[in-house]
Amino acid sequence: MLKHSPTVLPVEEVPETPFYIPGTTASTRPRRTLKQGDCFAVLDSHAEIGAAPDGTDGVFYRDTRHLSRLEMLVNGKEPLLLGSAVRDDNSFLTVDLTNPDLYIDRALVQQKDVLHIVRTIFVFDGTVYQRVGMQNHGDRRFDVRLSFGFSADFADLFEVRGLSRKRRGTTSITLGNSEVALSHRGLDGTRRRTRLRFEPMPNEVSLEFATYAFALEPQEARSLFVTVICDHGENTAPALAFGRGLRAALLQRQNASRGAATIVSSNVIFNEIMCRSMADLAMLTTETPQGPYPYAGIPWYSTTFGRDGIITAMQMLWCDPRIAKGVLRRLAAFQAHETDAASDAESGKIPHEMRDGEMAALHEVPFGLYYGSADATPLFVMLAGLYADHTGDLETVRELWPNVEAALAWIDGPGDCDGDGFVEYSRADETGLANQGWKDSQDAIFHADGALAQGPIALCEVQGYVYAARRLAARTARRLGKESLAEKLDTQADELAARFEAAFWCEELGTYALALDGQKQPCRVHSSNAGQVLLSGIATPEHAQAVMQDLLRPSFFSGWGIRTVAREAARFNPMSYHNGSVWPHDNAMIAAGFARYGLKDATEKVFKALFDAASYMELRRLPELYCGFQRRRERGPTLYPVACSPQAWAAGTPLMLLQACLGLEFNPDRHEILLRRPRLPSFLDEVTLRNLCLARSSVDLMLRRHGNDVSLQVLRNEGHVTVAAVYS
Repeated sequence: MLKHSPTVLPVEEVPETPFYIPGTTASTRPRRTLKQGDCFAVLDSHAEIGAAPDGTDGVFYRDTRHLSRLEMLVNGKEPLLLGSAVRDDNSFLTVDLTNPDLYIDRALVQQKDVLHIVRTIFVFDGTVYQRVGMQNHGDRRFDVRLSFGFSADFADLFEVRGLSRKRRGTTSITLGNSEVALSHRGLDGTRRRTRLRFEPMPNEVSLEFATYAFALEPQEARSLFVTVICDHGENTAPALAFGRGLRAALLQRQNASRGAATIVSSNVIFNEIMCRSMADLAMLTTETPQGPYPYAGIPWYSTTFGRDGIITAMQMLWCDPRIAKGVLRRLAAFQAHETDAASDAESGKIPHEMRDGEMAALHEVPFGLYYGSADATPLFVMLAGLYADHTGDLETVRELWPNVEAALAWIDGPGDCDGDGFVEYSRADETGLANQGWKDSQDAIFHADGALAQGPIALCEVQGYVYAARRLAARTARRLGKESLAEKLDTQADELAARFEAAFWCEELGTYALALDGQKQPCRVHSSNAGQVLLSGIATPEHAQAVMQDLLRPSFFSGWGIRTVAREAARFNPMSYHNGSVWPHDNAMIAAGFARYGLKDATEKVFKALFDAASYMELRRLPELYCGFQRRRERGPTLYPVACSPQAWAAGTPLMLLQACLGLEFNPDRHEILLRRPRLPSFLDEVTLRNLCLARSSVDLMLRRHGNDVSLQVLRNEGHVTVAAVYS
């Protein structure tokens, strides 16, 4: 009998995209993430690391994977999962497991559900702690053989993301009675080390396994401890005992959240969304030498990102201005002072990204201290002005003012490389990012026919950021007694607004062009970037109305939010990273822009869409992005396979949406908190805000919805602050 040979189709190689994050494996178990400081862990729902091949699991410290496998077997078998949950404040993971049925020669020798196993895991001070508690609930002795398989590949984070390397450093392993030391000498000369400590001492330790053998009598319980200590030569102190470490981690998490405003509503699901957002923001926020900084996201972006940190700080400003202060001071500390093509640095620019890994140190990737961002610098000036407006903290503003002036000088000088009055970008080195706005994919900026725009490229939203930066800097300059500078900045803002309308408005589209290319030709594409223009206030009221109508038509609005581009765009793909997906932070900024122009119905519609999406998400956590497929009845949104979750500016999205609906404004000069044209969306009947701070005063407010109207009750007022709702 002849067998048919399979038809082999010709394969056309897809051009490789730099820094693309591949999706090559299907994850069969949900992932759990824990983070503290510069260390984070990605585990599956069983608390295993590396059970799926070629995955992104691991213990990571300063952009290096210090542990790529930690698997537990009970009597040679994987335990059965009973339950898995991260505590509400993200402080630790608890996984309940039990033994499976055990057969020998087809005879059942051990029934399932006899041994209860609880794995408790947390991260603190560069160390991952794990307690494995076991109890025999059977009526006879249970003989346990517990083994932990381990390995460390010391892969750079960019290797984990998919980049290949021709050469790697050397790895060695040293065995002790209860400790294993895995050490890697990188090509950059740095020794990175992982110490695995087992308590009590295992019966056997080998190059890949630590094994225990013991018996549990009926109802007897026992605990084992596995500690993973990461260091780059600086963390040589012994790890804390499990209990002391857990108490320290819980105290650190509590202190990080102390002082922030709290939000409680009449909607249980919304409360869960807000609790998850605040917990994620607390977990992602890392204490740096300059102050608290929200790292961008796990697993790919757990480091300092300029744009992400600034936008997250803007989202959080009304409820925790300490984050904005930390972001401003850290970015100011690393502001560029000279030109360097390899890192896209120019004097006055604000960093885009900072990396500690081996590949960055060797310049195999350009992101050690990288400045390839057209928007981080004007956004920095915006945040400084917003911080001054919100807090009246002139001491910090004076400290930062030289950095603000340097950033403004970059905007006026190198940022406008052709002198046309617009800030544009063109990478200085071929190893850098081709696109340097928030949509930084290789194919994100294109013309109506799908042709990629060639630089220098001026993005529409970046011109809005520059406009807002000048307006806010002018207000701050007046506070500092710099009246002539303030007048100059206001004049520049007026001139930019006029130029912007003439160059970017596309009457035939009813919206702003995505960008101008190097030939000053507009990219006539319906994009969400035009929505972010409204946030800055540069748009005319008539054009703001037109942009809103464009973004809320079905081609743009999926029902789960506004897509990054409309369906008719040449490169639309609802499963793409930037060309048809839905990004929560993008929607929050657009909704805030709607509110700025008094378009509260539109703000509320976006808020409701994002609330509905979050209600379907695991842990009520909004991810970095999700697919842009049209909403269908009784079905949730479609997830994007390699989205970061948690992601800082996604976690901050509900905060910005609530502020936009309520119209919350703070005026330290007049000791006043205003709610401008406040609205509550249909899913919120009541919201209570506690510990809203203005200078040294704080208030608690209760808001109730009455149709489209909102009533305001001041529950507590400590200090000298006026609270009022304004409807004009």
